[in-house]
Amino acid sequence: MRILPRVLTTVGALMIAGTGIAHASVPDEAVMFKNPNCGCCAGHAEHLRANGIKVKVVPTQQMAQVKLKAGVPVGETSCHTLSIGGYAVEGHVPFKAIEKLFKEKPKVSGLTLAGMPSGSPGMPGPKKGAFMVKSFKDGKAALFGKF
Repeated sequence: MRILPRVLTTVGALMIAGTGIAHASVPDEAVMFKNPNCGCCAGHAEHLRANGIKVKVVPTQQMAQVKLKAGVPVGETSCHTLSIGGYAVEGHVPFKAIEKLFKEKPKVSGLTLAGMPSGSPGMPGPKKGAFMVKSFKDGKAALFGKF
């Protein structure tokens, strides 16, 4: 498939781009990779847009490869992967967590909110408690914060 090399090249370039951000503000542009058949990703994109991020949505059937390239640990995946400012953001991570990521700039590959928790940004249903957002690096995940 010809799209795979382009998607992986784009993911690699986006994961490298933006690593030299010199301020604590959240970048105003991101790319969301999603399965073309998933509808909830649009809700998370709207959550990000409402917080000032221009989101380019890239539908692809190659999500497993996108997640592998981004370094998302096994068991920590969700329905879409966002590339923003040199980090990967997996799933329906609240904007407050993304703000904290860019304020603190930890040496991690990104953040994840595994699964598709009810009430998370873009997901229907009631929120059933704090969202346990994790950071990840080198195939390992650790609690980043409760949101």
